[in-house]
Amino acid sequence: MRIGYKLIAEGYGPTEMVRQCVLAEQAGFDFVEISDHFHPWVSEQQHSGFAWSMLAAMAARTERIELATGVTCPFIRYHPAVIAQAAATTQLLAEGRFTLGVGAGERLNEHVVGQGWPAVHVRHEMFRESLEIIRLLWQGGYRNYEGKHLTLEDARVFDLPETLPKIVVAAGGPRAAALAGELGDGLFVTEPRADLVEAYGKAGGDGPRYAEVPLAYAATAQEAAQSARDLFRFGLTGWKVQAELPNPVNFDAATSWVTPEHMREAFGCGPDTATHVESARPFADAGYDHLALINAGPDVDGFFEHARGELIGALREL
Repeated sequence: MRIGYKLIAEGYGPTEMVRQCVLAEQAGFDFVEISDHFHPWVSEQQHSGFAWSMLAAMAARTERIELATGVTCPFIRYHPAVIAQAAATTQLLAEGRFTLGVGAGERLNEHVVGQGWPAVHVRHEMFRESLEIIRLLWQGGYRNYEGKHLTLEDARVFDLPETLPKIVVAAGGPRAAALAGELGDGLFVTEPRADLVEAYGKAGGDGPRYAEVPLAYAATAQEAAQSARDLFRFGLTGWKVQAELPNPVNFDAATSWVTPEHMREAFGCGPDTATHVESARPFADAGYDHLALINAGPDVDGFFEHARGELIGALREL
C-alpha cells in the first residue's frame, strides 16, 4: 500500500503548495497529487495556481517523493500536444518521479477558453483521442493525427525522458474505467467502488489503482467538520453536478444545504488515527493500492506531524 497526499491547489497559494509538498516528503508520504484547475470550486477557496509551474518547483525542491496531476483534462483548455510536452518535461525535471493523471474535466475549468462544454459522450470521445495523441507523440518523431474532434499537424516532442510517465485515468463509471484499462497505465477514483477495479481489470488494466480518501484533521471532530464544509462541500454534489457547473458562485448555490454534520458522514473528522484509518479502509477493501489523503482540516502542519507519527504507518497495514 502506497500513501499519498492531495495538494489542494484551490485552497492554498502556489508557494504554500510547494511548501506542503516538501513537508509531505519529510513526513514520509510516497507521492503527492495536485489538482489542475483554472477556477476554485467554492467561494471560500481563493486560489487556483498553474499546476505545471508548481510541479516544476516541487521537482526542484524534493528528492524522493513522486509527483502527479490529480487530474488534468487534456482537451479544450489544453491541447493534448501541450500536455504531452508538459508531462515529458516534468518527468525529466523530476528525474522519473512524475505520473500524468488525466480525466474528462469539468465545465468549471474548461469553459474559460470560450469553446463551449460538449455533451458527455462527446467529451469521452475527445478524451480517447487526447490519450491517443499523447501516446503518439511519446513515440518520438514528427506526428500527425486526424480524429473526429482533435487534430495534430507535424508535431514533435523533442525532449522525451527515457522512462515515460505513467498515465493514470480518472473514472467515475465502468466505461471510463475500461478506457483506463485500454489506454492508461493506472486507474484513479474518488469513490471506494470495486466495480471500477473490476471494469479496469477486464479491459486489460493491471497497473496502480489510485483513490482519494476524504478526511479532515483538527483538534475536535466539529472543528474538522466545519473546515471540511468550507473547503470540500462541493464533493457531496456528485460528478454529474461537479462536471456541469461553470463557476464558484454556482457551486455555492448548489451546496447551500450542506452542513458540518453532512461532512462528518462523508469525511473522517477529528484528531484520531483510528477514525482516518476507517475512512481509508473501504478503498483498500475495494482494491485500491495508492491512497491519496485529502486533508480538509484547518491545521496543515499539525496534520503532517500526525501523519508522520502514526497515520502513515497505520494506513500501510491496510
